[in-house]
Amino acid sequence: MAMRGPTRTDAAATGQRPRRIQPGPEKAAPIVADSASSNMQERLLRLEELFHVVSRSQQGYRELIDSMDDLMFSATLHGEIRAVNQRFAEMAELPFSDLVGRNLESLIEEPTWETADRALPRFMERRFWQGILRIRMRKSSGVRYFDCTLRGVVKDGKVVGVSGQARDVTYERESEARFTQLFETLHEGVYFSTPEGRLLDANPALVAMLGYENKDELLQENVNELYMNAEDRMGLLQELDEQRTLREREIVLRKKDGKPLICLDTSTAIRDATGRVLRYQGTLVDITQRREMERRLHQEQEFARRLVESFPDMIVVLDREGQYTYVSARMKEQLGYEPEEILGKGLGERTHVEDRGALLTLHREMVEGKRNYGTVEYRTLHKDGNWRTVRGTASPLSDAGGNIIGVIASARDITDLKRLEQQVSQSERLAAMGQMMAGVAHELNNPLTAILGINDLLREKATDETMGRQLELIQKQARRAAEIVQNLLTFSRPRAPRRGQVRLDELVLHTIQLHEYSLHVNNIKVEYQVDPGVMPVMGDAHQLMQVFLNLIVNAEQAIREVNKQGTLRVSVEHQGGEQQVSIQDDGPGIPAGILPRIFDPFFTTKRPGRGTGLGLSICMAIMREHGGNIEARSLPEGGARFTLSFPAANGESQLPPEPQAVSKE
Repeated sequence: MAMRGPTRTDAAATGQRPRRIQPGPEKAAPIVADSASSNMQERLLRLEELFHVVSRSQQGYRELIDSMDDLMFSATLHGEIRAVNQRFAEMAELPFSDLVGRNLESLIEEPTWETADRALPRFMERRFWQGILRIRMRKSSGVRYFDCTLRGVVKDGKVVGVSGQARDVTYERESEARFTQLFETLHEGVYFSTPEGRLLDANPALVAMLGYENKDELLQENVNELYMNAEDRMGLLQELDEQRTLREREIVLRKKDGKPLICLDTSTAIRDATGRVLRYQGTLVDITQRREMERRLHQEQEFARRLVESFPDMIVVLDREGQYTYVSARMKEQLGYEPEEILGKGLGERTHVEDRGALLTLHREMVEGKRNYGTVEYRTLHKDGNWRTVRGTASPLSDAGGNIIGVIASARDITDLKRLEQQVSQSERLAAMGQMMAGVAHELNNPLTAILGINDLLREKATDETMGRQLELIQKQARRAAEIVQNLLTFSRPRAPRRGQVRLDELVLHTIQLHEYSLHVNNIKVEYQVDPGVMPVMGDAHQLMQVFLNLIVNAEQAIREVNKQGTLRVSVEHQGGEQQVSIQDDGPGIPAGILPRIFDPFFTTKRPGRGTGLGLSICMAIMREHGGNIEARSLPEGGARFTLSFPAANGESQLPPEPQAVSKE
């Protein structure tokens, strides 16, 4: 039904009350006239009341349609406006009086009247149309969208006009357009799916991420089939049942080519009023490359860590204030400290006071940029309380901007190296001394030969008994001197190792004789015992003499530490198929705490300059080369005993040459 709008001539529209008809001057009339007049007045009063009711109804209807947010209008088929509501007038920016009777074409630029003419036949047939209209007003260039419903105004069975209702959906259309643009241009994948796993929609980014040609191809896939592990999908749905949204859940999807796609999934469950899940929607962020980069970075970091940890030196980093910020695991191996015990501590806290200044000076010059490289040797305290010599090499540590933020240094324990250098130096001196002793011994042979020869002549001519005894004593002492000279030559002369059968009793005796003078002047008595059942052993006589001499010298020094005199007990015996040599002193003995370490290289309890710590380790090495062993123990009554065990040899013994009193040169 068409709505006809008010005009200025309508009393109800203008709000004027209708004029009442006033009766004329009173005249005498017949009774019939009076009755008719009364009926007329009554009808007029009823008509006036009815007019008021209609006027109030029209005013209420006007207020009703003016209160609506939708645009309402009525027009002829030619576009002449018959009625509009307040919202339409606001949009047209004209008062009611200027709108009624105006043609819509004068207000609306788009759509054009030609467009309306093309759609009119179908509308006349159906008398109804609903849809979205794109409207451009002539007064403004802006475009607005309206959700319109048009109905035909029918009179006498014919459509004579149009009534319409339009809701402004411009904001919704713009929001939808923005969403569509965002949906299409996002780099993150966006999806909508049903609880059963059917994909409802996906943006181009997701299509590209999964490697499909187009959206339609992807929508044919079931979401459950896109997961590398179906259990991940089930777990995700269970969590969404408990909470509305899951944020950045890492999942692994299967691309079209079967390769894995690692994503961060942020998903939401959309529910109806009863709580039933209608659909799932969410975004996917491809982190495959990030994870690959993280994996490679982790590998590089792990490689760098292993490289630093396997480096033989300690690696440390110090800040500008000299505090440790990084310490490698070598610290535990070389100085006994866990890295955590050093972190945060200051440089030089465990450094010898005499070396601390040079260490701190090097660090200061590094952070001040005065030096790019430096090396320093210093003594530092081991956790066991011993001082160790360390050689450090340092360089400045800079940040990305080239600013010096600290110092990076490597340090190596060179204590053993220093001892080895001292041992080499001492060995060189001993070698030189050995050469000198060999020369002296060689030169002594000539006078000893003359002494023995003249003494023999004198003994032949001597007739006095006393003179004979004196000459016999001279002969005995001269031969003894010759034996000592021969032993010196045998011990000091370098020669290639030679294995053969040797008798330990005779070899030990030669060694004692070689060191007899030193033992005598230090008031050390030698008790020597030999078991008659001793058998030969296979060995190098020269190397074994070195072992026996080293043990005898150690025993002599041990006795001299506590006593002005003592006893050295040496025995050679046969025990259980083995040949044993025992060397026992009555010195202070060996403390139980260091007994397991006495055969370690460079371990010594002697004062600096008195020993290198290599003697016993060399003896152990020689014994193992001969298939034997050395055992050491402290005696309850005091002193220490070293027992050397040798496997017995078969066959005849190869004895060392007898000392010759006279050189036959």
